[in-house]
Amino acid sequence: MKFYLSSYKFGNDYNELAKMFPKGAKIGHINNSRDWLGVNENNKQKSLYEEMLFLENLGFKCEYLDLKDYFGKEDLLRKKLDELDGIWVCGGNTFVLRQAMKLSGFDTIFKDLLRRKDFFWGGYSAGICILCDSLKYIDQVDDANNFPYKEINTPIYEGLGVFNYALLPHYQSNHEESELIEKEVERCIKNKWLFKVLKDGEVLTLDNDLRK
Repeated sequence: MKFYLSSYKFGNDYNELAKMFPKGAKIGHINNSRDWLGVNENNKQKSLYEEMLFLENLGFKCEYLDLKDYFGKEDLLRKKLDELDGIWVCGGNTFVLRQAMKLSGFDTIFKDLLRRKDFFWGGYSAGICILCDSLKYIDQVDDANNFPYKEINTPIYEGLGVFNYALLPHYQSNHEESELIEKEVERCIKNKWLFKVLKDGEVLTLDNDLRK
């Protein structure tokens, strides 16, 4: 799997993003981190449209991939993901995103996706925090007790486990969550948790071939 991990939106290296896959690659946009209770629906839809348009302008074919459509339908989601070349996972509430991944079976399917050399994961904020071994690193930023789906009423702290350390976006940036991120950095240092910070604009790219 190839990774394009941005602190905020598409970052400053989006031209490199366009080179990671050929023109016409099919990307599914996952927006479920913005399903939280109390979200501004207009802003949610506006951001979704803008991000999908941006991906289209980079030369990708982008479609909306709502994990709610696959709750309890893991086999259907697996089939859909097999048809895609990658996904874009937007920012929002990481705990809500994790709930959607659990209910749809995405977290199970992900173990197989990791082994696909031809699959791409792009995302920012919650879309990169979810890849860590735990969500404990950001529970002062994101509300762990926001439960928009009736099937879940307990926080899930287990991340997808690609990284055994924290990825902390919006560090020392002009972002509303930057101050809270600094507090998370202090907490990581106090507890001797490993972490990596990203400032808005910064991007981390990886090519992780687990088939070896």
